[in-house]
Amino acid sequence: MKRRTTAIILFFLATVLAVAFTHPGPKPGKNAPAVHPNILIVLVDQYRGQALGLQGTEPVITPNLDALGKSGFVSTQMVANYPVCSPSRAMLMSGKYPLKNKVYGNVNSDTAPFGVELPADMVCWSDILEANGYSNGYIGKWHLDSPQKPYIPTYNNEGKTAWNEWTEPGRRHGFDYWYAYGTYDRHLHPMYWDTRAVRDSFHYVNEWGPQHEADKAIEFITNPGNTYRDQSKPFALVVSMNPPHSDYKNVPQQYVNLYKNVPLESLLKDPDIPPAGTPMGEEYRNNIKYYYTCIAGVDAQVGRILTCLKQSGLDDHTIVVFMADHGNCLGKHDEISKNNIYEESLRIPFIIKWKGHIKSRMDNALLMSMPDVYPTLLELAGLKTKIPGDIDGKSQAQYLLNGQGNGATGQFILGAINPPNANSGFRGWRTLRYKLAYVKKKGTVEPYLFDLKNDPFELKNIYTGNDSIINQMLPSLKNWLGQTHDPFEIR
Repeated sequence: MKRRTTAIILFFLATVLAVAFTHPGPKPGKNAPAVHPNILIVLVDQYRGQALGLQGTEPVITPNLDALGKSGFVSTQMVANYPVCSPSRAMLMSGKYPLKNKVYGNVNSDTAPFGVELPADMVCWSDILEANGYSNGYIGKWHLDSPQKPYIPTYNNEGKTAWNEWTEPGRRHGFDYWYAYGTYDRHLHPMYWDTRAVRDSFHYVNEWGPQHEADKAIEFITNPGNTYRDQSKPFALVVSMNPPHSDYKNVPQQYVNLYKNVPLESLLKDPDIPPAGTPMGEEYRNNIKYYYTCIAGVDAQVGRILTCLKQSGLDDHTIVVFMADHGNCLGKHDEISKNNIYEESLRIPFIIKWKGHIKSRMDNALLMSMPDVYPTLLELAGLKTKIPGDIDGKSQAQYLLNGQGNGATGQFILGAINPPNANSGFRGWRTLRYKLAYVKKKGTVEPYLFDLKNDPFELKNIYTGNDSIINQMLPSLKNWLGQTHDPFEIR
């Protein structure tokens, strides 16, 4: 009897082990949590943070982004610390501020002699993901490589300043799938290099850029024939759309029609819009409907991508991020667009969703900065130990997951630097309540202090020179200047 019982037990154990080795567990699918989640980032250009419908600040039509925000985390205080294309994108990729990552001005032929481009040996978060088993893709605008002679024969390389350049494979920072361009603003007739294209074999597309890029993103996600990515690996995909960057009127008519019957006066209620008849007042009036139109079109394309993600059974274990590289004044404060100290330029939309992990909420307290995205993504992806020690960004993963660990007391802002003179432009420190900034103009420093609570449109500069608020904020600003090797002289 004893022998029979032992035999039954051994047979049972052998069966369990056989099943275990034959079926090692559920593969990542609709209901199985991913050990390393997929990452999808939709990065748009010149989209100010105030223009999200769910915030109720501006009359924009963004149903898909509103739905994403209601099911995810929305930061209303996220800033593009250097609010212009190349420096902001370099901070996002490197986790470092501009004087440390070398991109302290827009990348073009004027700044090329001073080495202003993302270094090939910079360790980006995408490099770390690739080294740890991710299959990565990049679609759309890159703008981190200097134009080289002979310049690519595109319209934006024909003038005094050349802008556009191919990104050679050795400079793609871990992105195996590549369908991108340097910078190019003809949105209805965009141009791209694909993964295997050489420098002189770019192609044009007769389709609105964001729509075409959403098509390519859907192909990457669905991966027919396993031709876009390694199906056995988690993926990271960046979809970088240029609109609502100018030219605002390069947009399909179907989106223009959404604002066709909206009275212009209903869009002119903010007190920082210059009067009619002034140059920037007319800039705003001529373009605001088209700016909102571009936003509505981008929203529609984001909706298509997210629908594909869900239908593919991947939304449960994919971190989705929607953000911009900087904002847009569009004439407000007499500023034509970005690269200035004002909220419309600095603040960007930031929505992050990870179903079942990040609690949905609108957050008005997190002072997150562009370099923080790098370590935050890596920690959320289960790669906290791989975060380099020399980056400036701080992970906000625990704050996103459980509301804890928010150690940021302010945000370091800078911009309008004129390479090679790093002691130019503006620097500042932004908190939830105040913004302190120093702007260099024609050899003099103009100081600014705004009370963002009582004066959200920044109409009144309350800088006095010896104020308790300034005395509290200035040491933090000087500390960041030191940490980021910034030679800017305040006084």
